[in-house]
Amino acid sequence: MLVIGSGFAGLWAALGAARRLAELAVPVDAVGVTVLSAQPFHDIRVRNYESDLGDCRIPLGELLDPVGVGHITAQVTAIDAGARSVACSDGATHRYDRLVLASGSHVVKPPVVGLREFGFDVDTYDGAVALGAHLRRLAEGPPAAAAATVVVVGAGLTGIETACEMPERLRRLFARRVAAPRVVLVDHNHVGSDMGASARPVIERALADNGVEIRTGVGVTAVGERGVSLSSGETIDAATLVWCAGMRASSLTGQLSVPRDRLGRVAVDDYLRVIGVPGVFAAGDVAAARVDDDHLSVMSCQHGRPMGRYAGYNVIGDLCGEPMLALRIPWYVTVLDLGAAGAVYTEGWDRTVAARGARAKATKQTINTRRIYPPRTGERADLLAAAAAEVQGRP
Repeated sequence: MLVIGSGFAGLWAALGAARRLAELAVPVDAVGVTVLSAQPFHDIRVRNYESDLGDCRIPLGELLDPVGVGHITAQVTAIDAGARSVACSDGATHRYDRLVLASGSHVVKPPVVGLREFGFDVDTYDGAVALGAHLRRLAEGPPAAAAATVVVVGAGLTGIETACEMPERLRRLFARRVAAPRVVLVDHNHVGSDMGASARPVIERALADNGVEIRTGVGVTAVGERGVSLSSGETIDAATLVWCAGMRASSLTGQLSVPRDRLGRVAVDDYLRVIGVPGVFAAGDVAAARVDDDHLSVMSCQHGRPMGRYAGYNVIGDLCGEPMLALRIPWYVTVLDLGAAGAVYTEGWDRTVAARGARAKATKQTINTRRIYPPRTGERADLLAAAAAEVQGRP
C-alpha cells in the first residue's frame, strides 16, 4: 500500500492503515505501508501565517517509524492506475496494490507581472520561512515606509489571518525604525466572502482594530520590488506582497482520468474510494467527499484529518476483505485567528458566530498547538490510539 503525501490527510491515512492492520492482527511482513512525500516532514500547514514556526515541522521518522510505516522522500510525477504504479522525479517507480492519494493543494498564482519574482506566500512551510527572512532583511536595512508596508492579497480565511497577524509582527521587527508599519488587504470580492453575514462584521471590526487597511473590488496588476499596482490605478509603496488568493488540488488528480470539480478535486464514495478508479482512495484536499446529506468536504485540516483516518481504515479493509466505514462528519465549525483582536468561532454551514475575542482565541490556540498535532511521545501505542477511524467532537 502506498500513500502519496504527508500532510494532515496523508499522515493520518498511513497511521490509520497501521492501526487497522494491528487490529486485524495482520503479520507485519504481509502488508507494507509506505508514504511517498516530497519532504521528509509532516508540516502543520495551517500555522504558516504565524511568525514563530519553530514547532511547525515534524520529521516523518518520528511519527511513522514507531508503527512500522515506511517513508520515501520523493516527488511523485505520474500515476498509472492501470499498471498500479507511480513514477517519481528521481526515475524510481513504485508499485501498489492499493493507493491513497493525499497530495494536498496549493495556492494558485496567476500571471501577474512581477508576482513570481517579488511575491511571497504562506502556502508552504518553506514559503513562510522565506517570507520571515525577507521581513527581517527589510527591518535590518535602511528605514523606509515601503520596507514596513505589506500587501496581503486574498481576503479569505488565510488572507485574513495573515493580515491580522502582520501589524504586530511588523511592529516587533521595525521597532524604533518606522513609526507606523502598514498592512493593506486586497481582494476582488468583499472581506470574508465565505464567512456569512454573522461573522463578517466581527472580522471587519477586527481588521480595523488591528489597523489593517482594506481595498475591495480591486485586483493586483503588477508587483515590483518596492511597489504594488492595483486595478483601481492606485500604487502602494510596499516591499512585500503576500499572495493568499485561490486554492487548487494537487495536479496529480489529473493523472486519474476521471472528472474533477472546479477546485481540481476527484469525487470519492462514502468510503473514500475514487469513483471510477479501482484500487485508489483519496483523502484531504484532493477529494470531494460527502460529509453529510447536503455538503461536500472543504479544503481544511478539520476535514482532512478524519478523511485520512477513514481512508487508512478502509484501504486495509478493502485489501483484506474486511468491512469498511462510511465517512460522515455531523458538525462544521470555523475558528479564525484575528491577531491582537482575538478570534471568531462560528458553528454550522451558515457560520453563525458562537464566540469571539479572547474566548475564541483560547480555542484557536488549543487547536493550533494541541488538537491538530499527532502524539510526540514516539510511542507506537499512542500513535495508533490517535489514528482511530472516528470524528472528534467540536473543539
